[in-house]
Amino acid sequence: MHPPVYQDNPKYAPQGYPMNISTRQPYPPYISSATATATRWSTGLCHCCDDPANCLVTCMCPCVTFGQIAEVVNKGSISCAASGAVYGLLLGFTGLSCLYSCFYRSRLRGQYDLEEAPCVDCLVHFFCEPCALCQEYKELRNRGFDMGIGWHANMDRQSRGITVAPPVVDGGMSR
Repeated sequence: MHPPVYQDNPKYAPQGYPMNISTRQPYPPYISSATATATRWSTGLCHCCDDPANCLVTCMCPCVTFGQIAEVVNKGSISCAASGAVYGLLLGFTGLSCLYSCFYRSRLRGQYDLEEAPCVDCLVHFFCEPCALCQEYKELRNRGFDMGIGWHANMDRQSRGITVAPPVVDGGMSR
């Protein structure tokens, strides 16, 4: 191979400051600690029909399912009815209730160290709102919450030692 032309000819010699171009990265690549330790959701995003009753309620009136989720995520500071009403108003007037509900998905993930999957929370809610609400509802139910009685009744049950057992999955674990 021949050397570059500018080495022997001063007319083509590089001008300006010499550049030290390194092929080595100056910093290690960013790896989020949240994704490294995050746990998987107990159900998949598209497993809405595993609970037909919740699927039907969520598809017909998502404000009910959202209100139940929000009350538990907020630890009872905002009632199911208030959260559901805000969701319903946003849905009715703007059609962008997904922007409100994706905030709660992020809070739920933070509380239970769940992975951000299959994509960013707001995209999940924008494109798959009913599926996302069903997944969040089932996640809380699988963690022992009775979603129909609210936060305070669940805490009362836990303080008395009464818990709801997670549902048994047929077939066991598989890889």
